[in-house]
Amino acid sequence: MSLFWRIFALNAVVLGTATALLLWAPVTVSVPVLLTEAIILVGGLVVMLVANAALLRLGLAPLGRLTKLMTTVDLLRPGQRLPASGGGEITEVIRTFNAMLERLEHERATSSARALLAQEAERRRIAQELHDEVGQSMTAILLELKRASDEAPPALREQLHEVQEITRESLDEVRRLARRLRPGVLDDLGLVSALTSLTEDFATHTGLQVTRRFDADLPLLEPETELVLYRVAQESMTNVARHADATHVTVALRHTDDRVVLAVTDDGCGVEAPREGAGIRGMRERALLIGGSLDITPAPDTGTRVRLTAPVSRKQP
Repeated sequence: MSLFWRIFALNAVVLGTATALLLWAPVTVSVPVLLTEAIILVGGLVVMLVANAALLRLGLAPLGRLTKLMTTVDLLRPGQRLPASGGGEITEVIRTFNAMLERLEHERATSSARALLAQEAERRRIAQELHDEVGQSMTAILLELKRASDEAPPALREQLHEVQEITRESLDEVRRLARRLRPGVLDDLGLVSALTSLTEDFATHTGLQVTRRFDADLPLLEPETELVLYRVAQESMTNVARHADATHVTVALRHTDDRVVLAVTDDGCGVEAPREGAGIRGMRERALLIGGSLDITPAPDTGTRVRLTAPVSRKQP
C-alpha cells in the first residue's frame, strides 16, 4: 500500500468511527448549544485527534527510524541496516537506503584501502631514504669528525667530541624515525618481534611500565593483517603517552578460533565517550582494510582499552 493510501485509510478509520458514534449514540445538539453538549463534542474531537495522531505515528514509524539512522550512520561502523519487509513505498525507500549504505561502505573501504596502501608505500620510501641517504651521510660525518678529532690539537679535540655526540644522537633519532615509519623487524622477524621492539622502545622513551601478553600459538598472518595490528598498537600507545596520564600499559595479542585479538589497556584517566579524532578514525579505517572491528571502551578498573579483532587469513609459510 502506498504512503498516500495508508494515510487516507488511517484518517478514514478515525472519521468513520466518529460518524458511527454520532449516528448511533443517544446524543443530540440543541440550538443554541448547551454546555454539556459542547463538552461532549469537544471531548469527541479530542478523542478523534488523539486517535488520528496515534495511528499516524504507528504508520509513519518506519520513516522515523530511517531518519534516525540517516543522522547517526557511520561508514566506519559497517552493517547498520533497517529491516525492510512487506511492500509499499516506505519499504521500498528503506530497501533503497540499505542498498545505498552497502554501496557507500564498499566504496569507502575500497578508497580507504587505496589511500592506506599508498601511505604505507610512501612511508616505506621515506624510511628507506632516511636509512640509506641521511643515515649513511651522517655516518660518514661521524667518521670524518673522529679522524679530525684524532689529528686536532687538545684544545679543539673536546669541541669535536661534543659535535660527535650531537651527530651520533641525531643519527640515532633518524634511525628511530625510520623504524617508526616502516619497521624492518616486522618484515624480517614477524609481528611478535615487531611488537616487542615497539613496546621496549615505547617504555624507554616514555618511562611507562609495559607488560606484554602474547599467546604462544599465534598463527601466521597475512602481511596486511600484521601491518594493521602493528599500526593500531603503535597509534594506541602514542595516544596513551599523549593523553592518558597513565603509568602502566598492557599489550596483549591472543588467538581465539578464527580470530586474532589485539588489546592495548592503560591505567590512565579513562574515557566515557572517546572523541573520534584523526588517530581513532585512522585505526578504524585500518581495521576495515582487513575486515576487522575496533572497539574503544573503559577498562575494567580504570583507564582505556583499545581492542582490535581481526579475522585470521593465514599466509603461506
